[in-house]
Amino acid sequence: MPARLFVDLPLTAAGQVLDLPPGPTRHAQVLRLQPGDAITLFDGRGDGALAGEWTAEVTQMGRSVVQVVLRQFTPLDRELPTAVTLAVVMPANDRMDFLVEKATELGAAALQPLVGERSVLRLIGERADKKVAHWQGVAQAAAEQCGRTRVPMLHPVRPLNSWLAAPLAGHRWVASPGAAAVRAPSERPAQLTLLTGPEGGLSPAELAAAVAAGFEPVGLGPRILRADTAPLSLLAWIGLGWG
Repeated sequence: MPARLFVDLPLTAAGQVLDLPPGPTRHAQVLRLQPGDAITLFDGRGDGALAGEWTAEVTQMGRSVVQVVLRQFTPLDRELPTAVTLAVVMPANDRMDFLVEKATELGAAALQPLVGERSVLRLIGERADKKVAHWQGVAQAAAEQCGRTRVPMLHPVRPLNSWLAAPLAGHRWVASPGAAAVRAPSERPAQLTLLTGPEGGLSPAELAAAVAAGFEPVGLGPRILRADTAPLSLLAWIGLGWG
């Protein structure tokens, strides 16, 4: 199977010749691709029938330049029918890397990292920006692996309270132990935001603020799930039930 790479450049027509950006170039070099080898590229642009991927051929392999020519476009849409944003009060250590990777595989459209009252991981300024860039790379690699033609957007880190104070579109759920079990809406929403807490969960004040912002509390069963398990469980349930 040809290598599959995300390219953050417009891929427009058969016969288009382009130099791969630095990231895909390094990947192609690690794979020891040679002129004439086939490769699959996608740019994450387009929706529905416009989404897809390109077969391409390597035409030049250099120390710093890998050149390819586009051959054939294949329409593909492997996205969930509902655009799901995971709004996660970030778990500690490397659990956020795992969460981003698996959320991409399960079809999340976007991830919103948040800082709350009980957060262990607190990111601000340049450190936060570097982490978000790192997580965007994790999402790109996961999209390459799982066959998606779109890469989830990683939004900048924000405090939970200020994020809740801003207008939010679409259907909204907040994971809350003890709430009634999650149930599908009568009509499938176009957009859905899932809010989950960190280790220790959301504080009572944060949960009340989420409800005031239009979030419906939903339960995930009789067991207490980890901060990185809860959002993925909801996302998998949506994918299986609505996909």
